[in-house]
Amino acid sequence: MACRRCSAGFGQLPQRLAAPLRHSIILDTSRSSASSICAGATTTTTAAAANNPLPSSPFSLTLATRNPRRALHTTAPLQQTGWKQALLGRVAQSLIPGKSTYYIYGVTERISKACAAQADYTIDAKDRKAGTLKTTADGEEIGVSKGGPWHSEIGLLPTFSTWAHVTMLHMYLLVVRFRCLDFDAQQAWQAQLVNHFFFQAEAKMDEVHELTSRTIRQRYLKDLFVQWRGLILAYDEGIVKGDAVLAEALWRNLFKTREDIDVRALAAVVAWVRASLEHLGQLSDHAIELVDEDTFPELAAQFRTVDQPTAALKAAFYQAGITPGAGGR
Repeated sequence: MACRRCSAGFGQLPQRLAAPLRHSIILDTSRSSASSICAGATTTTTAAAANNPLPSSPFSLTLATRNPRRALHTTAPLQQTGWKQALLGRVAQSLIPGKSTYYIYGVTERISKACAAQADYTIDAKDRKAGTLKTTADGEEIGVSKGGPWHSEIGLLPTFSTWAHVTMLHMYLLVVRFRCLDFDAQQAWQAQLVNHFFFQAEAKMDEVHELTSRTIRQRYLKDLFVQWRGLILAYDEGIVKGDAVLAEALWRNLFKTREDIDVRALAAVVAWVRASLEHLGQLSDHAIELVDEDTFPELAAQFRTVDQPTAALKAAFYQAGITPGAGGR
């Protein structure tokens, strides 16, 4: 239980971020199969792979670190070895567990930025200074969209909560694909990707929402991490048990249990998740490292899938006077 001083902190904070981060994910822990689904998706911190004991004397340390190196002028240029072979060799080495940690760090940083750009937004400093910045009913600040389809097609507001959950949804899809790698490689790639996201989240709080207190930001990040762990379990359960369970998980997390949502948009997101998993599953391990903003399927195209009724419903639609395949937008 939090102390009185910590509990009073939320009441004194601006409500622009407090409301969405107070919203916890409601999970049914009584379902027995949920724990087994998420067994391979836990996030761990990357540890230093130093298995050799330290030398007993400074002399042995000096001798151990003085490894002969090849001179730079003896390195074969890429024109001779071929840049494609060099690139594929570097990618192949990065997938070996315990190697190329810095390479994994760099690639996951680029992938994390691609995920964060899907529902990116900004807040005009002039609106904040003039006091004309719009907020939701919960006090969450509403920014200006940078043109992402999650705002225009799905109708989500350009807020921190939307940005965080859309980014985490893309990260989840990549985490599922990382599970096809060796266990050590999967853990390394997932840990680096998650670390980059939380660095971006803290920067967003500081630069966009002007939360200058590190203590406040850390409190929000802890709540956000709990949500991240919860949605992994919720989405895993939805992938296994069917579209109805997956839609429920998306409604709780992405749509924040709103009762006035567009059900057609929710169905399109479910179809997009299925299409994204299928597309990522067809990519090779080397191609996964080249993921960018255009790797994921087009979100607007999923509405055409949603608008096509099943064969069992066509007769019911005709009896009700509804033309099958007609969009309701």
